[in-house]
Amino acid sequence: MRLGAGRGGRNAQCAGPSRGGGNCRSAIYSSKCVDSPSLLGPWAFEPLQLIPTLLAAALYLRRTRTLARRGQPVSVWRRAAFWTGIALVLLALDSPIDALGEEHFFFMHMLQHVILGDLAPLCFVAGLTGPILRPVLAFSVVERLRVLAHPFVALPIWAVDLYVWHVPFLYDAALHHAAVHATEHLMFFACGCLIWEPVLETLPAPAWFGTGVKIGYIFAVRLIETVLGNVFIWSSSMFYTVYRHAPEWGITPTHDLNLGGIVMMAEGSIVTLGVLVWLFLRMAAEGELRQRLLEEGLDPRQVHRAVRFGRADSL
Repeated sequence: MRLGAGRGGRNAQCAGPSRGGGNCRSAIYSSKCVDSPSLLGPWAFEPLQLIPTLLAAALYLRRTRTLARRGQPVSVWRRAAFWTGIALVLLALDSPIDALGEEHFFFMHMLQHVILGDLAPLCFVAGLTGPILRPVLAFSVVERLRVLAHPFVALPIWAVDLYVWHVPFLYDAALHHAAVHATEHLMFFACGCLIWEPVLETLPAPAWFGTGVKIGYIFAVRLIETVLGNVFIWSSSMFYTVYRHAPEWGITPTHDLNLGGIVMMAEGSIVTLGVLVWLFLRMAAEGELRQRLLEEGLDPRQVHRAVRFGRADSL
């Protein structure tokens, strides 16, 4: 999203007759004219969206270095996950994907949203640990907000956020008003973090939310997303006025909407498959470990809790 320059300001820069002798757009489409779409366009590093990303990166780097000096280093894979999340946020907000999604194609805007609302939050949450978050959790207000990461709270919040922002009125408002668009992106990212937190357990989830329940939770998340994705795939007209324009790249507005649903479904399917494989392997390993500890004569309740929270070494 390019803060400070909406569609109207960008389109107004284009002038001159079209090949048909009229305005830049045919009268049957949106009268606004946009630049020719290109994946090779410039990257736009807007300060208002770049600074928060760099600030988060700087704070993470400082905290991980502090923990390393104290003999509590953060594992390489977690640090790699976090920095991948930073790269994904920059890709979504500052690369040509932003301009293409804001001014030309719904499916490119959907690509931006699945990066900001699913992939980047997944990487961010995977890169965090309790010790990393300890300074933040010291604030009482943050500690109280942990309830938002409860599975029964996070799931409905995420679902409402996903569906509400795709209501045509709000979706069009986001594309015409920078502040609304920034709020939309922030909420997608925040709710994405909430939905992944109980699965990855940066902070402990409820005791009953074990690996088997997490598998059901992931299925529920993707079912909710699948319903919306199918609405886009099988619709025969474009919902959003911003994208009702003459075909570009040979893509009509209706096909653009259908492609947006495919992007949503494809990304969700790939991520779901990867997470389910990890959870099934984890569940098998936990079962073997639990059985071995029980055969050693340890208390079943202690064994169950230790295996559930990954503390079997303490028994």
